[in-house]
Amino acid sequence: MEFVRNAWYVAGWSSEFYNGLISVSILDEKIVMFRNSSGKVIALEDCCPHRFLPLSMGKLIGDDIQCGYHGITYNCNGECIRIPGQKKIQKTLMVPTYSVHEQHNIVWIWMGKNSMADTSKIFDMPQLSQSGWEVNQGEAMHLNSNYLYVAENLVDPAHVSFVHPSTLGSLASEDVPVEFETEGDVIVAWRWIRNSPPIGFFKEFPGYKKNVDRWHYYYLHLPSIAVIDFGSIDSKENIKENQRHLGTQLFALHFLTPVSSDQTIDRWMHLRNVAVGDQKATAKINSMFRVTFAEDKKILEAIQKQTNDKQKQNSVHVSIDKGSIAYRRKIKELIRSETSF
Repeated sequence: MEFVRNAWYVAGWSSEFYNGLISVSILDEKIVMFRNSSGKVIALEDCCPHRFLPLSMGKLIGDDIQCGYHGITYNCNGECIRIPGQKKIQKTLMVPTYSVHEQHNIVWIWMGKNSMADTSKIFDMPQLSQSGWEVNQGEAMHLNSNYLYVAENLVDPAHVSFVHPSTLGSLASEDVPVEFETEGDVIVAWRWIRNSPPIGFFKEFPGYKKNVDRWHYYYLHLPSIAVIDFGSIDSKENIKENQRHLGTQLFALHFLTPVSSDQTIDRWMHLRNVAVGDQKATAKINSMFRVTFAEDKKILEAIQKQTNDKQKQNSVHVSIDKGSIAYRRKIKELIRSETSF
Protein backbone atom coordinates (compact mmCIF):
# COMPACT_ATOMS: atom_id res chain seq x y z
CA MET A 1 0.00 0.00 0.00
CA GLU A 2 1.16 3.54 -0.76
CA PHE A 3 1.20 6.14 1.98
CA VAL A 4 1.76 9.88 2.21
CA ARG A 5 5.37 10.01 3.37
CA ASN A 6 6.28 13.68 3.37
CA ALA A 7 4.30 14.34 6.53
CA TRP A 8 4.64 14.43 10.30
CA TYR A 9 3.06 11.48 12.11
CA VAL A 10 2.71 10.86 15.82
CA ALA A 11 5.22 8.24 16.92
CA GLY A 12 3.86 8.28 20.46
CA TRP A 13 3.18 10.31 23.56
CA SER A 14 6.32 11.68 25.21
CA SER A 15 5.73 9.33 28.13
CA GLU A 16 6.19 6.32 25.86
CA PHE A 17 9.88 7.00 25.26
CA TYR A 18 12.71 6.47 27.70
CA ASN A 19 16.39 5.54 27.77
CA GLY A 20 15.80 2.14 26.25
CA LEU A 21 15.20 0.68 22.80
CA ILE A 22 11.62 0.66 21.51
CA SER A 23 10.50 -0.87 18.22
CA VAL A 24 7.65 0.89 16.43
CA SER A 25 6.00 0.34 13.05
CA ILE A 26 4.83 3.29 10.96
CA LEU A 27 3.84 3.17 7.27
CA ASP A 28 5.02 -0.46 7.12
CA GLU A 29 8.50 0.62 8.25
CA LYS A 30 10.23 -0.75 11.35
CA ILE A 31 11.84 1.96 13.46
CA VAL A 32 13.90 1.77 16.64
CA MET A 33 13.53 4.73 19.00
CA PHE A 34 14.99 5.84 22.33
CA ARG A 35 15.86 8.89 24.40
CA ASN A 36 19.53 9.78 24.45
CA SER A 37 21.38 11.12 27.47
CA SER A 38 20.26 14.68 26.62
CA GLY A 39 16.61 13.66 26.59
CA LYS A 40 16.18 13.91 22.83
CA VAL A 41 14.21 11.16 21.10
CA ILE A 42 16.26 9.40 18.42
CA ALA A 43 14.85 7.30 15.56
CA LEU A 44 16.70 4.94 13.23
CA GLU A 45 15.66 2.19 10.86
CA ASP A 46 15.25 -0.92 12.98
CA CYS A 47 17.68 -3.00 10.95
CA CYS A 48 21.41 -3.67 11.10
CA PRO A 49 22.71 -3.51 7.50
CA HIS A 50 25.10 -6.40 8.22
CA ARG A 51 22.71 -9.35 8.61
CA PHE A 52 19.42 -7.43 9.02
CA LEU A 53 18.78 -8.24 12.67
CA PRO A 54 16.45 -5.64 14.21
CA LEU A 55 18.56 -3.18 16.17
CA SER A 56 15.84 -3.13 18.81
CA MET A 57 17.05 -6.63 19.73
CA GLY A 58 20.44 -5.20 20.62
CA LYS A 59 21.28 -2.96 23.53
CA LEU A 60 21.89 0.69 24.25
CA ILE A 61 25.42 1.57 25.31
CA GLY A 62 25.41 5.23 26.29
CA ASP A 63 23.85 6.90 23.26
CA ASP A 64 24.90 4.15 20.84
CA ILE A 65 23.10 1.00 19.71
CA GLN A 66 25.02 -2.27 19.72
CA CYS A 67 23.60 -4.91 17.40
CA GLY A 68 22.68 -8.09 19.24
CA TYR A 69 24.17 -10.37 16.59
CA HIS A 70 27.83 -9.37 16.15
CA GLY A 71 28.18 -6.29 18.34
CA ILE A 72 28.43 -3.81 15.48
CA THR A 73 27.67 -0.43 17.00
CA TYR A 74 25.98 2.69 15.59
CA ASN A 75 25.69 6.23 16.92
CA CYS A 76 22.63 8.50 16.95
CA ASN A 77 23.36 9.59 13.39
CA GLY A 78 23.27 6.01 12.14
CA GLU A 79 27.05 5.91 11.61
CA CYS A 80 28.92 2.73 12.39
CA ILE A 81 31.51 3.45 15.07
CA ARG A 82 32.68 -0.06 15.96
CA ILE A 83 33.08 -3.48 14.38
CA PRO A 84 34.46 -5.97 16.91
CA GLY A 85 37.72 -7.49 15.63
CA GLN A 86 37.98 -5.07 12.70
CA LYS A 87 39.63 -1.65 12.59
CA LYS A 88 38.46 -0.41 9.20
CA ILE A 89 34.80 0.58 9.07
CA GLN A 90 33.00 0.51 5.72
CA LYS A 91 30.99 3.62 4.90
CA THR A 92 28.21 1.36 3.65
CA LEU A 93 27.52 0.32 7.25
CA MET A 94 25.08 3.17 7.71
CA VAL A 95 21.63 3.07 9.26
CA PRO A 96 19.01 5.52 7.91
CA THR A 97 17.67 8.01 10.48
CA TYR A 98 14.41 9.90 10.86
CA SER A 99 13.72 13.50 11.85
CA VAL A 100 11.96 13.72 15.21
CA HIS A 101 10.40 16.68 17.01
CA GLU A 102 8.71 16.88 20.40
CA GLN A 103 6.09 19.41 21.46
CA HIS A 104 3.01 19.43 23.71
CA ASN A 105 4.23 16.09 25.14
CA ILE A 106 3.85 14.47 21.72
CA VAL A 107 6.68 12.89 19.73
CA TRP A 108 6.40 13.54 16.01
CA ILE A 109 8.33 11.75 13.28
CA TRP A 110 8.85 12.78 9.66
CA MET A 111 8.45 9.76 7.38
CA GLY A 112 9.71 11.38 4.19
CA LYS A 113 13.04 12.84 3.14
CA ASN A 114 14.83 14.40 6.11
CA SER A 115 15.77 17.42 4.01
CA MET A 116 12.08 18.26 3.67
CA ALA A 117 11.23 18.05 7.37
CA ASP A 118 9.80 21.41 8.46
CA THR A 119 8.72 21.61 12.10
CA SER A 120 6.52 24.63 11.36
CA LYS A 121 4.18 22.23 9.57
CA ILE A 122 3.52 20.14 12.67
CA PHE A 123 -0.12 20.23 13.74
CA ASP A 124 -0.91 22.72 16.49
CA MET A 125 -3.91 24.61 17.83
CA PRO A 126 -4.02 27.63 20.17
CA GLN A 127 -6.04 25.88 22.87
CA LEU A 128 -3.16 23.46 23.55
CA SER A 129 -1.24 26.28 25.21
CA GLN A 130 -3.93 28.77 26.19
CA SER A 131 -5.16 29.33 29.72
CA GLY A 132 -8.79 28.46 30.35
CA TRP A 133 -8.52 25.06 28.70
CA GLU A 134 -8.03 21.67 30.31
CA VAL A 135 -5.74 19.52 28.17
CA ASN A 136 -5.89 15.80 28.83
CA GLN A 137 -3.79 13.25 27.00
CA GLY A 138 -5.73 10.05 26.52
CA GLU A 139 -4.71 6.62 25.34
CA ALA A 140 -3.56 4.72 22.27
CA MET A 141 -6.26 2.63 20.64
CA HIS A 142 -5.04 -0.13 18.32
CA LEU A 143 -7.39 -0.92 15.44
CA ASN A 144 -7.27 -3.72 12.90
CA SER A 145 -8.36 -1.28 10.23
CA ASN A 146 -6.83 0.72 7.41
CA TYR A 147 -6.24 4.32 8.50
CA LEU A 148 -8.36 5.61 5.60
CA TYR A 149 -11.46 3.98 7.09
CA VAL A 150 -10.62 5.43 10.50
CA ALA A 151 -10.07 8.92 9.08
CA GLU A 152 -13.33 8.78 7.11
CA ASN A 153 -15.15 7.96 10.33
CA LEU A 154 -13.65 11.12 11.84
CA VAL A 155 -15.13 13.43 9.21
CA ASP A 156 -18.60 11.91 9.42
CA PRO A 157 -21.08 13.53 11.85
CA ALA A 158 -23.92 11.39 10.46
CA HIS A 159 -22.78 8.11 12.00
CA VAL A 160 -23.08 9.24 15.62
CA SER A 161 -26.88 8.83 15.69
CA PHE A 162 -26.55 5.13 14.95
CA VAL A 163 -23.14 4.05 16.28
CA HIS A 164 -23.21 6.16 19.46
CA PRO A 165 -26.89 6.43 20.49
CA SER A 166 -26.11 6.45 24.21
CA THR A 167 -23.23 8.94 24.15
CA LEU A 168 -22.99 11.31 21.17
CA GLY A 169 -26.14 10.73 19.12
CA SER A 170 -29.90 10.63 19.42
CA LEU A 171 -33.07 10.34 17.35
CA ALA A 172 -33.20 14.12 17.09
CA SER A 173 -30.11 14.22 14.86
CA GLU A 174 -30.89 11.38 12.44
CA ASP A 175 -32.31 13.52 9.63
CA VAL A 176 -30.37 16.75 10.20
CA PRO A 177 -28.33 17.45 7.03
CA VAL A 178 -24.54 17.52 7.18
CA GLU A 179 -22.79 20.63 5.89
CA PHE A 180 -19.43 20.35 4.19
CA GLU A 181 -16.57 22.52 2.92
CA THR A 182 -12.84 22.45 2.34
CA GLU A 183 -10.64 25.04 4.01
CA GLY A 184 -7.25 24.78 2.34
CA ASP A 185 -5.81 21.43 3.37
CA VAL A 186 -8.52 20.85 5.99
CA ILE A 187 -11.80 19.08 5.28
CA VAL A 188 -14.71 20.23 7.45
CA ALA A 189 -18.09 18.59 8.01
CA TRP A 190 -20.60 19.84 10.57
CA ARG A 191 -24.19 20.13 11.70
CA TRP A 192 -26.26 21.77 14.43
CA ILE A 193 -29.15 20.15 16.28
CA ARG A 194 -31.29 22.92 17.75
CA ASN A 195 -33.67 22.80 20.70
CA SER A 196 -33.48 19.08 21.42
CA PRO A 197 -32.88 16.96 24.53
CA PRO A 198 -29.22 16.71 25.58
CA ILE A 199 -27.37 13.62 24.40
CA GLY A 200 -26.02 11.09 26.88
CA PHE A 201 -22.57 12.68 26.98
CA PHE A 202 -23.88 16.07 28.09
CA LYS A 203 -26.45 14.58 30.45
CA GLU A 204 -23.47 13.08 32.26
CA PHE A 205 -21.21 16.09 31.80
CA PRO A 206 -21.86 18.79 32.77
CA GLY A 207 -25.43 17.63 33.46
CA TYR A 208 -27.87 19.47 31.17
CA LYS A 209 -31.51 18.80 32.05
CA LYS A 210 -33.42 21.03 29.60
CA ASN A 211 -33.31 21.24 25.82
CA VAL A 212 -30.04 22.37 24.29
CA ASP A 213 -28.55 23.51 21.03
CA ARG A 214 -25.66 21.21 20.17
CA TRP A 215 -23.10 20.94 17.44
CA HIS A 216 -20.55 18.64 15.81
CA TYR A 217 -17.70 20.12 13.76
CA TYR A 218 -15.30 17.57 12.25
CA TYR A 219 -11.96 18.91 10.99
CA LEU A 220 -9.77 16.44 9.11
CA HIS A 221 -6.17 17.58 8.63
CA LEU A 222 -4.20 15.71 5.97
CA PRO A 223 -2.99 13.10 6.06
CA SER A 224 -4.46 11.68 9.28
CA ILE A 225 -5.26 14.08 12.14
CA ALA A 226 -8.82 14.80 13.19
CA VAL A 227 -10.21 17.47 15.51
CA ILE A 228 -13.82 17.13 16.58
CA ASP A 229 -15.37 20.22 18.14
CA PHE A 230 -18.60 19.30 19.88
CA GLY A 231 -20.67 20.83 22.61
CA SER A 232 -23.99 22.06 23.93
CA ILE A 233 -25.66 25.12 25.43
CA ASP A 234 -29.11 25.80 26.84
CA SER A 235 -31.40 26.51 23.88
CA LYS A 236 -32.70 29.73 25.42
CA GLU A 237 -29.25 31.29 24.86
CA ASN A 238 -29.81 31.05 21.09
CA ILE A 239 -26.11 31.45 20.28
CA LYS A 240 -24.71 31.89 16.77
CA GLU A 241 -22.45 29.29 15.20
CA ASN A 242 -19.33 31.34 15.93
CA GLN A 243 -20.23 31.60 19.62
CA ARG A 244 -19.65 27.98 20.52
CA HIS A 245 -17.12 29.03 23.17
CA LEU A 246 -20.03 30.34 25.26
CA GLY A 247 -21.30 26.81 25.80
CA THR A 248 -19.75 23.60 27.02
CA GLN A 249 -17.15 23.07 24.31
CA LEU A 250 -14.91 20.04 23.95
CA PHE A 251 -12.32 19.12 21.37
CA ALA A 252 -11.57 15.47 20.78
CA LEU A 253 -8.22 15.09 18.99
CA HIS A 254 -7.31 11.95 17.09
CA PHE A 255 -3.75 11.40 15.86
CA LEU A 256 -3.86 8.46 13.47
CA THR A 257 -0.63 6.56 12.90
CA PRO A 258 -0.87 4.12 9.97
CA VAL A 259 1.01 1.00 11.04
CA SER A 260 0.34 -1.09 7.94
CA SER A 261 -2.34 -1.57 5.30
CA ASP A 262 -4.79 -2.92 7.88
CA GLN A 263 -3.55 -1.63 11.24
CA THR A 264 -3.82 1.84 12.75
CA ILE A 265 -3.04 3.41 16.12
CA ASP A 266 -5.43 6.15 17.18
CA ARG A 267 -3.93 8.26 19.98
CA TRP A 268 -6.67 10.45 21.36
CA MET A 269 -6.86 13.34 23.77
CA HIS A 270 -9.41 15.97 24.73
CA LEU A 271 -9.53 19.67 25.53
CA ARG A 272 -12.39 21.43 27.31
CA ASN A 273 -13.36 24.91 28.42
CA VAL A 274 -15.18 23.84 31.59
CA ALA A 275 -14.19 22.04 34.80
CA VAL A 276 -10.59 23.12 34.26
CA GLY A 277 -8.38 21.37 36.80
CA ASP A 278 -11.16 19.01 37.89
CA GLN A 279 -9.64 15.52 37.73
CA LYS A 280 -12.95 13.83 38.54
CA ALA A 281 -14.44 15.47 35.46
CA THR A 282 -11.44 14.31 33.41
CA ALA A 283 -11.92 10.73 34.57
CA LYS A 284 -15.65 10.82 33.76
CA ILE A 285 -15.09 12.26 30.28
CA ASN A 286 -12.33 9.77 29.48
CA SER A 287 -14.59 6.94 30.61
CA MET A 288 -17.31 8.09 28.21
CA PHE A 289 -14.78 8.44 25.41
CA ARG A 290 -13.62 4.86 25.94
CA VAL A 291 -17.18 3.64 25.45
CA THR A 292 -17.61 5.79 22.34
CA PHE A 293 -14.32 4.82 20.72
CA ALA A 294 -14.89 1.13 21.44
CA GLU A 295 -18.10 1.45 19.43
CA ASP A 296 -16.12 2.95 16.53
CA LYS A 297 -13.50 0.21 16.80
CA LYS A 298 -16.13 -2.51 16.49
CA ILE A 299 -17.59 -0.95 13.33
CA LEU A 300 -14.26 -0.17 11.66
CA GLU A 301 -12.74 -3.59 12.27
CA ALA A 302 -15.87 -5.25 10.89
CA ILE A 303 -15.61 -3.11 7.74
CA GLN A 304 -11.95 -4.07 7.33
CA LYS A 305 -12.73 -7.77 7.74
CA GLN A 306 -15.56 -7.56 5.23
CA THR A 307 -13.27 -5.79 2.77
CA ASN A 308 -10.60 -8.47 3.21
CA ASP A 309 -13.06 -11.37 2.94
CA LYS A 310 -15.15 -10.08 0.06
CA GLN A 311 -12.46 -8.09 -1.70
CA LYS A 312 -14.89 -5.18 -1.84
CA GLN A 313 -13.10 -2.03 -2.92
CA ASN A 314 -15.68 0.41 -4.27
CA SER A 315 -18.58 1.42 -2.05
CA VAL A 316 -21.75 3.20 -3.20
CA HIS A 317 -21.72 6.85 -2.14
CA VAL A 318 -24.58 8.95 -0.75
CA SER A 319 -24.81 12.66 0.06
CA ILE A 320 -23.26 12.37 3.53
CA ASP A 321 -20.03 11.08 1.96
CA LYS A 322 -18.80 14.43 0.62
CA GLY A 323 -16.13 14.69 3.29
CA SER A 324 -14.93 11.15 2.71
CA ILE A 325 -14.82 11.60 -1.07
CA ALA A 326 -12.82 14.82 -0.76
CA TYR A 327 -10.45 13.18 1.71
CA ARG A 328 -9.72 10.17 -0.51
CA ARG A 329 -9.17 12.43 -3.49
CA LYS A 330 -6.70 14.64 -1.61
CA ILE A 331 -4.77 11.65 -0.26
CA LYS A 332 -4.40 10.30 -3.80
CA GLU A 333 -3.20 13.71 -4.97
CA LEU A 334 -0.57 13.87 -2.23
CA ILE A 335 0.71 10.38 -3.01
CA ARG A 336 0.76 11.13 -6.72
CA SER A 337 2.73 14.34 -6.13
CA GLU A 338 5.36 12.40 -4.15
CA THR A 339 5.76 9.63 -6.72
CA SER A 340 5.57 11.68 -9.94
CA PHE A 341 9.20 12.83 -9.93
